[in-house]
Amino acid sequence: MNQNIKIDPYGFREYDARWLYEKDISKDGITNLGKGLGTQIKKHTQKENPRVIVGHDYRSYSEEIKSALKKGLISTGCYIEDVGLSLSPMVYFAQFNLDADAVAMVTASHNENGWTGVKMGIKKGLTHAPEEMKELKDITLNEKFSNGEGAEKQIENFQQVYKNDLINGNKINKKLKAVVACGNGTAGVFAPDILRGIGCEVIELDCNLDWTFPKYNPNPEDLEMLHAIAKAVKDNNADIGFGFDGDGDRVGVIDNEGNEIFSDKIGLLIARNLSTKHKNSKFIVDVKSTGLYSKDKVLLENKCETIYWKTGHSHIKRKVNTEKALAGFEKSGHFFFNQPLGYGYDDGINSAIHVCHLLDNQNKKMSEIINELPNTYQTPTMAPFCKDEEKYQVVEELVNQVEEIKNNKTIIDDQIITEVLTVNGVRFSFEDGSWGLIRASSNKPSLVIVTESPTSDDRKKKIFDFIDDLLQKTGKVGEYDQKI
Repeated sequence: MNQNIKIDPYGFREYDARWLYEKDISKDGITNLGKGLGTQIKKHTQKENPRVIVGHDYRSYSEEIKSALKKGLISTGCYIEDVGLSLSPMVYFAQFNLDADAVAMVTASHNENGWTGVKMGIKKGLTHAPEEMKELKDITLNEKFSNGEGAEKQIENFQQVYKNDLINGNKINKKLKAVVACGNGTAGVFAPDILRGIGCEVIELDCNLDWTFPKYNPNPEDLEMLHAIAKAVKDNNADIGFGFDGDGDRVGVIDNEGNEIFSDKIGLLIARNLSTKHKNSKFIVDVKSTGLYSKDKVLLENKCETIYWKTGHSHIKRKVNTEKALAGFEKSGHFFFNQPLGYGYDDGINSAIHVCHLLDNQNKKMSEIINELPNTYQTPTMAPFCKDEEKYQVVEELVNQVEEIKNNKTIIDDQIITEVLTVNGVRFSFEDGSWGLIRASSNKPSLVIVTESPTSDDRKKKIFDFIDDLLQKTGKVGEYDQKI
């Protein structure tokens, strides 16, 4: 590998790739990534000239990154169809609409300015799984590249094709006033138009594109963003508030009173709404999500099954696909709607549309609908720093500790741990239904912490204190991004 080619191996994450541009990866490194991906696509499709949809988000360097990536893909023989400025779900949609062989979306999603990355997939509706990421890493770092003669073309006006697909057939009857917040990210080009198209009155908040993200990161789990939406909802007497992340595959929701509703509870409300028309359905939820799904009376009445699975858009997408589930929900705001509701991938704007349908179907305000759910006390997702090269080992040790605590029936805040789920890190539950989660982040050098209690806010905090104490004893955990 020549000296101009810089690729930090840790940038190959669990199911996508993310680096700090120029610090951790160079432009030539991106070209090599394109060569690696092109080689992999050819291997899996068994085609000399596979067709690859390519798009980019609105960051100052994204077009530059995309050009370098395309150069690598073309050198292996790939035929590039460039759809331009995109959301990740628009690129996924293009693979179906244009019947292409693979996708590569240049984005760092909600990561801070300075980050870049690629979300990629070969089978329609799915993004890379961990084993595909390992294969890509091996091909790229060891330069096991195939050669070929590729080409590229621009697909004009595809933004409108994507918008029309979401607008057509999704019109609502009720006139809803919606605050649409995009944190100056790419969703600002799409979300207001689409929600107006289905019949909403839209109040735009930070929908102008600005890659410096001057106010806050476009991240619907970021409390600063959620508080800004809440204020706008109350100031404008809106029915609902939506916040979208940088590449538009996630949504956060604020009710008419300005209350932040965690996305796992929005998912449950949508699941309830869908279950009346689609009885005997399966729903997939991630391990960060509320425990309410498994005991929900409406889902049980409609004979629906809930499966808890690994956190991460790639994991949930695949599980929705393999289980032929109707939908999947992540606490982070990734929602997945299978046929006939969607194409199986995560699309934040389609998710917002389903919330609008929920309101359209009921003569109730969002605050009234959410109050029908049993009350729980839940933390936001919290991410303490932990080095990429240490985080999985730290989590493994903590899994062992929690299992030992359960086996020994050690008392934690007057309760014993009754259940331990280790499908993704460790989710441990207590006698009263309270639970805590510790897992390694899939895309940043950090851990992920969530707690929930059906009994009290204090109980939620006590479980967090218990987790935090375990973390501090490792000596390998740094500052949190946010704390309760």
